[in-house]
Amino acid sequence: MEIKKFPVQKTSEDNDTLKSARKVLLTEAQALEEQAKLLNDEFVQAVDVMSNIEGRVIVTGMGKSGHVARKIAATMASTGTPAFFVHPGEASHGDLGMIVRGDVVLALSNSGGSKELADLIAYTRRFAIPLIGMTKNRDSDLGSQSDIVLQLPDFPEACPNGLAPTTSTTLSLALGDALAVALLERKNFTATDFNTYHPGGKLGAQLLKVAEIMHTGDELPLINETNSVPDALAKITEKGFGCVGVVNDDGVLTGMITDGDVRRHAGDGFLEKLVTDVMTKDPKTIGENTLAGTAIGLMNNVDGSFRQITVLFVVDDNNKPAGLLHLHDCLRAGLI
Repeated sequence: MEIKKFPVQKTSEDNDTLKSARKVLLTEAQALEEQAKLLNDEFVQAVDVMSNIEGRVIVTGMGKSGHVARKIAATMASTGTPAFFVHPGEASHGDLGMIVRGDVVLALSNSGGSKELADLIAYTRRFAIPLIGMTKNRDSDLGSQSDIVLQLPDFPEACPNGLAPTTSTTLSLALGDALAVALLERKNFTATDFNTYHPGGKLGAQLLKVAEIMHTGDELPLINETNSVPDALAKITEKGFGCVGVVNDDGVLTGMITDGDVRRHAGDGFLEKLVTDVMTKDPKTIGENTLAGTAIGLMNNVDGSFRQITVLFVVDDNNKPAGLLHLHDCLRAGLI
C-alpha cells in the first residue's frame, strides 16, 4: 500500500503560523528565566522536607495542573523519590486515606484558589502533614495554608486570549523537574539505580551492565602463551567468537588473536609460530560493572580513532578474564 504524503511547501519567514509559534516559545522561555530568578531558600526547604520524609511525596492538582502533577509524580518515582498522584476530587470521596503521617503533599494550582483542593488542604492541616504549594499567588487559599510556597512568576499565558493554561503549566512542569533532579542529586541516585526503575525498552537496555549479558565460564575462548598458532585457530573455530584470549600462567590476559590478526600474519611459517608472535598485546578490555551502552561506545571508537571492533574481553581487578562481550550480545539485548 502506497502512503501518500502531504506536499511540503517552503514557507516565508513572516508566515503568521510561524510567528504565532515563535511567540509562544519565546513567551514561555522568558517565563522560565524569571522562574529561575525566583528560586530561593523555600526551594531548598522543600527539597529538604521531601528528601527526609519517611513516607511518600503526594502530588495533586486539578485540571491541567493535575496533568502536570501526574508527570511530576512519575518523574520523582522513577528517580528515587517514592511519589504518586492523588486526584483532589477523588480525595474528597475516600482517597484521603492514601495520605498518612510521614508523607508530604505537593499541591499545584496556578491561581491557588482551586476549590477542589480545599478538603485535601484541610486534611493536611488536621494531621500535621507538610504541605508544599506551587502557585503564583502567595496570598491565595493554597499559598496562605502551605508550609512552604514555591512561587510561580505572574507571567501571561502564551495563548492570545490569555486564558488557556500554557505558560503556567510549562512553569509548573519545569519546577517539578527541578525538584526531581535536586532530590536525585541529594540522594546520589546513579545510572545503575535508574536502571532498577527502567528495566524495559531501549532505555532499560542502555542501562544493562556488561555482567548481565556477557559470556562466562567454559564459553570463553582462552589459551596459554605457550600454545601454538594451530592451537589458537582450533580454539577460535571451537568457540565461534572470531577471537581467542591469551593468558599467562597466572591467568592474566596478556593478548588477543582475532580473525583479522590471522589474515594479517598468514604466510610462510605461520603455523609454526607461537601465539605470542601474532597476538595483539594488552588488548582493549572492560569491567563487568560497566554499562553495556558504554561498551558499545568503546567498540565503535577504539582509542579515539573510530576504529570498530566486535568483541571485548571482560576482566576483573587483576586483569583476569571474567567474561566476553560480543556485539551480537548487545544486539540481542536491544542496545542496537
